[in-house]
Amino acid sequence: MIVFDLCCATGEHRFEAWFASSGSFADQQARGLIACPICGDSEVRKAVMAPRVGAKSNQAAGASVPVPAEAVARPDPELVRKLLADIAAKQAEMLPRSRWVGRDFAQAARAMHEGRVTEGLIHGQASPDEAQALHDDGIAAMPLLVPVVPPEAAN
Repeated sequence: MIVFDLCCATGEHRFEAWFASSGSFADQQARGLIACPICGDSEVRKAVMAPRVGAKSNQAAGASVPVPAEAVARPDPELVRKLLADIAAKQAEMLPRSRWVGRDFAQAARAMHEGRVTEGLIHGQASPDEAQALHDDGIAAMPLLVPVVPPEAAN
């Protein structure tokens, strides 16, 4: 695993993310799968960062140089709360206009994409592999950012 400091195109928001390899980062970046957690911008690049080099075996533990707190960009908590509330409100507005298809989400999305059924808003569940297959086939689908309780599980 490798960790990168990243920032959005504006350079205002800095965050870190873990990847299986440098190649995995490049692949996800090229496919637009990485987005700024603050503003949602998918134009993300690596930020300048200090390398994390392990201490020599003859060096005392804990002898690394600390990073000053002012050097670490921190998102404004009020802005984060507002953005999350806005996302939840928009999702709550859209769900009543959408049809729950449950575990058949991938099949329903594919049927609409291929013109076998009338297009409409749907939501449901898909495995990571099903979601990747939809993406690979150019079928528009995205995860809901706020968890949804399936209608049959709601009391």
